[in-house]
Amino acid sequence: MTTFYDEIGGMGTIKAIVDRFYEGVATDEALRSLYPEEDLGPAAERLTLFLAQYWGGPTTYSETRGHPRLRMRHAPFAVTPEAKEHWLRHFKAGLDSVELTPEQYAQFWDYATHAAQFMVNSLEA
Repeated sequence: MTTFYDEIGGMGTIKAIVDRFYEGVATDEALRSLYPEEDLGPAAERLTLFLAQYWGGPTTYSETRGHPRLRMRHAPFAVTPEAKEHWLRHFKAGLDSVELTPEQYAQFWDYATHAAQFMVNSLEA
């Protein structure tokens, strides 16, 4: 069975999206404080592995970190509606940096917008 992960090009595509996303995060004052590690590399690796698994790729994320528990893992950080919009702007740049069909793009973007809204846990920073 072919998964969405396979259809979009696998790990190379996921990695390209995430790399572009973190290029934006690195210089975004509204988001950078949500990433306490000075080196964004570990966060990028976690997101890459999570997205790969979510879309039907290797299960490395769960094997190394357990259940995603996304809201719990993000609870220590004030994820505001403003932060969500910044996050989505950089995620869109990541999606725009790879070649996806319009259907694939829409499916990925739909997931990203819902996930970003789900992470909002504060109205103010």
